Amino acid sequence: MRQHLVAYQGKRVFITGHTGFKGSWLMELLSLQGAILCGYSIDRQPISKVLGTASKCLDIQGDILDLAALTAAIQDFKPDYLFHLAAQPLVRKSYETPLQTFAVNALGTAHVLEALRTLSNPCTAILVTTDKVYRNNESGAPFHEESPLGGLDPYSASKACAEHIIESFRHSFFPTHSRTIHGKNIYSVRAGNVIGGGDWAVDRLFPDVVQSLLDGITIELRNPHSIRPWQHVLDPLNGYLMLAAKASDNIGQLSNSYNFGPLPEEALTVETVAKIAIDCWGCGSYQANSKASAVHEAGQLRLDASKANKELRWQPTWNTEISIRETIAWYKAFYLDPQNIEHFTRQQIDQFLSSTGQVETVWAS
Repeated sequence: MRQHLVAYQGKRVFITGHTGFKGSWLMELLSLQGAILCGYSIDRQPISKVLGTASKCLDIQGDILDLAALTAAIQDFKPDYLFHLAAQPLVRKSYETPLQTFAVNALGTAHVLEALRTLSNPCTAILVTTDKVYRNNESGAPFHEESPLGGLDPYSASKACAEHIIESFRHSFFPTHSRTIHGKNIYSVRAGNVIGGGDWAVDRLFPDVVQSLLDGITIELRNPHSIRPWQHVLDPLNGYLMLAAKASDNIGQLSNSYNFGPLPEEALTVETVAKIAIDCWGCGSYQANSKASAVHEAGQLRLDASKANKELRWQPTWNTEISIRETIAWYKAFYLDPQNIEHFTRQQIDQFLSSTGQVETVWAS
């Protein structure tokens, strides 16, 4: 069902990190709905060049840490909706650049909220963090929105900091009881391990898998037994859009934060994901990488998204296996005919949206 997407037709939508992996897919979704788009990013990731993301919006190349430039861009554009995706998104890189990670992920989020504080018109803001904001004791139990926040690695800790910053701004400057005065709806969203075509980031599973398959070499798995809540990028993005649309409709008091992830039993090991990917590709092999870095990475992550299901009537459209198969299909299409990949991407989006429906609760609370 696409009813919630009608809300964006002709509306002004500001996206930070619009040229990244998730941002480029969000831009594609919203451009198809006739939204008026403005993007703000410091660099241009390969997927944005492949999909022509910059041509679909008012494209601003700017640093999230430049408060003056960011504020001017938001104030000039006067968005009805804002989606904050700009981030340093890699766990392993956060060990190499911890200060940059904390600056971009924590202070960058504060900058977005400060810019919103000076925005005169009403605006609904969706600020994206991660499933890794939760204090992980490796029990394997799914995290819900009230689970304690924390983080051992700099990336997870920086995103937990961002959550505290969001909550502080919400209570200090955007309280619910005075919403008719400030006009802002502020939400944080936490997605699982997102996969999909066009992710070429370093040290991410699918870019590594696809490159190994292309080169005809054995896939090296850093942590083959680690469990993650894998989901196609369109599923959480659809959830973010549902949330923003419902918040703007003033249908009632919504929660402040939402998880968007697969059903808990859909969480798979890295090894299982690699096997499915190899099956989809038609050939390939894998092995554990005995020389993998010893830096800490969580062994188990599962999300409880029952709140999003109950309050927003959201659940994943594609299960984990379909998500993996659609991801591999995108890469195969790209390397077979790169000139046609934007058309293929839109077909994949159309296929996804035609399968989306309103559902009853299926999570165990």
